[in-house]
Amino acid sequence: MAQATARARVPAIAGWFRMDDSAPRLVGSRCRACSSVFFPREAAFCRNPDCAGSEFDEVELSRRGTLWSFTDNRYRPPAPYVSAEPFEPYAIAAVELADERMVVLGQVVSGVGADRLRAGMEMELVLETLYSDDANEYLIWKWKPVAA
Repeated sequence: MAQATARARVPAIAGWFRMDDSAPRLVGSRCRACSSVFFPREAAFCRNPDCAGSEFDEVELSRRGTLWSFTDNRYRPPAPYVSAEPFEPYAIAAVELADERMVVLGQVVSGVGADRLRAGMEMELVLETLYSDDANEYLIWKWKPVAA
């Protein structure tokens, strides 16, 4: 009997987050001229309309924040999005990061639907499998209620 080969755990979106199961972090950038923070990272020009900066430092963003808004997604997104078969509806959260005071969208962990979410809840960044193929397990960041 052949032994199954372990799938490599890889990010579904390279460079957007740190692959650390115990303390994953989103990766953003901070403008050297005005100190504005961006996610996803910026490399060409500052998105702050009052700044002409073009140099940035990579920064790790807060792992926790406050649930600002949420909804559920009941339809399979179009390509290039890849989802598991069969498609399962999932909740989407807009979380205001604790230190940066910026809102980042992301899926909510499997098993936690919009019916279990309330604005103002504390949320934490975690990693979860988005989908798998024969060679890889593709991970993405997701939001998890701290109390769940």
